[in-house]
Amino acid sequence: MRAPDWLTARPVAHRGLHDIARGIVENMPAAAQAAVDGNFAIECDIQLSSDGEAMVHHDNALGRLTEGSGALLGKTAAELKAVTFKNTPERMMTLGELCALVAGRVPLVIEVKSHFDGDRRLVKRMAEVLASYDGPAVGMSFDPDQVVALRELIPGRARGIVAEREYTAAEWPEASPEQRRGMMHLRHAYWSRPDFVAYWVDELPAAAPWIARNIFGLPLLAWTVRTPEQRARAASYADQMIFEGFLPEPDCSRAP
Repeated sequence: MRAPDWLTARPVAHRGLHDIARGIVENMPAAAQAAVDGNFAIECDIQLSSDGEAMVHHDNALGRLTEGSGALLGKTAAELKAVTFKNTPERMMTLGELCALVAGRVPLVIEVKSHFDGDRRLVKRMAEVLASYDGPAVGMSFDPDQVVALRELIPGRARGIVAEREYTAAEWPEASPEQRRGMMHLRHAYWSRPDFVAYWVDELPAAAPWIARNIFGLPLLAWTVRTPEQRARAASYADQMIFEGFLPEPDCSRAP
C-alpha cells in the first residue's frame, strides 16, 4: 500500500522526545508526552513479553535504563509493567497504554524488535492493539520476515524496513549468516515489499535506498539524526529524519 503523507510531514522523535538531563528516559511515558507536546511523531520500539504482550522498550533485556535484570521474553507483562526506569517513578508501558496516552494526536512509527526466529506473536499482538486504534500508526522492522508479518497481519497499515549497509555477526548475533546476507542492500525488497525505508543516516547516500526512493517512490526516513552534519545529510538524501538530542526548528516540519 502507499505510505501515508503524514509519515514524512514532521520530524520523528527517536524513542520519544527523551532528555536524560531532565529525567526523561527513552520509550517511557514522559518521552511520549513530550513528543506530543512538541507536535513530533514518535518512533518507539516494542518487545514481546513471555505472555504475548507488546511492551514499549528498545533493549531485549532489563538493566541499561531500568531497574532489574533479565530478558523481557522471560517475564510476564505484569512483571514488566512493574519495572521502573532508573531514577524515575515511571514504569514500562504496553503498546496499548502508549496508544491510550497518545490518543491519535501525533503519528506512531513502531519498530518491531525481532529475534530472527520467525515468531509472529509480537506482530499479532500489535495487530490486536491497532485494530481498535484510530490514530496514525505504521510498523517497521530490521527483520524482513517481520515486515511480511506486518503486511499479512496488519494490511491496512503501511510497513517499512529499517536498514543499514552491512550486518555483522557481532552486532546481529541472532540472525543467521544467510539472513544477514539477505538484509544487505535491501535484497529482500521484492518479497518483503516494504512501503517505506528507514536508513542509517551515516550511510547515506547509498544505492539501495536511492533506488527505493527515486525509482520505486518509497518514502525514505534517515535515522538517527543527532548532529548538524547528520541533519544536512538527511535533508539532502531523505524525506524526513528520525532525531534525538535537539529540537528541530519549525521549518523542519512539513505539516501545516
